Amino acid sequence: MVLPRAVVFGEALTDLVQGVPGQWQGYPGGAPWNVARALSRLGVASAFAGSVSTDSLGDEIARQSQAAGLDRRFLQRVDRAPLVAIVPSSRPPRYFFAGEADLFFDPALLPPGWIEPVEVCHFSCISLARQPLGERLVKLAEQARDAGKRISFDPNWRNLMDSHYREQTFPTMATLADMIKLSDEDLRHLYPGLSEHQALDELRALNPIAEILFTRGEHGMLLHTPDSQYEQPAIPVTVADTVGAGDACMAGWLASDLLGITDVRKRLRFSAACASLSCRHAGAHAPTLGDVNDLMETSALQS
Repeated sequence: MVLPRAVVFGEALTDLVQGVPGQWQGYPGGAPWNVARALSRLGVASAFAGSVSTDSLGDEIARQSQAAGLDRRFLQRVDRAPLVAIVPSSRPPRYFFAGEADLFFDPALLPPGWIEPVEVCHFSCISLARQPLGERLVKLAEQARDAGKRISFDPNWRNLMDSHYREQTFPTMATLADMIKLSDEDLRHLYPGLSEHQALDELRALNPIAEILFTRGEHGMLLHTPDSQYEQPAIPVTVADTVGAGDACMAGWLASDLLGITDVRKRLRFSAACASLSCRHAGAHAPTLGDVNDLMETSALQS
């Protein structure tokens, strides 16, 4: 068995999205699960560590996890109500969460010795804001850091993130992280009233040495290192929707490093290609390594 080089912790859920009034469609998702699935499809041995229900919604997440090649030993099944994100409207965005299966993830049930081969542990989104799960994950991040593993963190702001998250969880995770990825929307919610420059200065003060990957949708992304800044434009594609584009971008950034790409600008292009490929498809799409290479080659010829 190939042991995972990356483990993504957090929630997997089902997005229940209303298109026309009265018509709903379900899509497996959740930011951490999206990242794990994309990492695996990009060729990185990966695992998703979280718990899902034992009903048909959980079955579909388990089926797609297996199809993506994720290490099945890390996915826990619990006889609890499935976590769902109910989305009555995408424009403007309106959503709320229901269910509890994610809250029953038990770190004691992780495979024995799981941490030894792992190089990167990634944490994100509502799993860190839903208790008691959030506290368990923060402790796991601390343990992984103490074991010499790299920590990746994407806040991925959602409306249930409260003052405890803003004042304790977020700064703790930001301090632990070797790499922080966040969007312009995340920054506005985390640092209300501050300019972009002021907010990034506040974040840098929490962690002077982390890589900070700052995404701006169609306006591309900026990488802030302790001593440099790099800009990457978005790669133009025909957009179906932008659901999961940030997760694909995150997976691309992590995968590019684990696949041995050492040039920072090439890693940024790889990450941007992953985001653009996700936008070509409705729902959260996990691109393959071949698709990413093809898009980068095509975009290079057109530039």
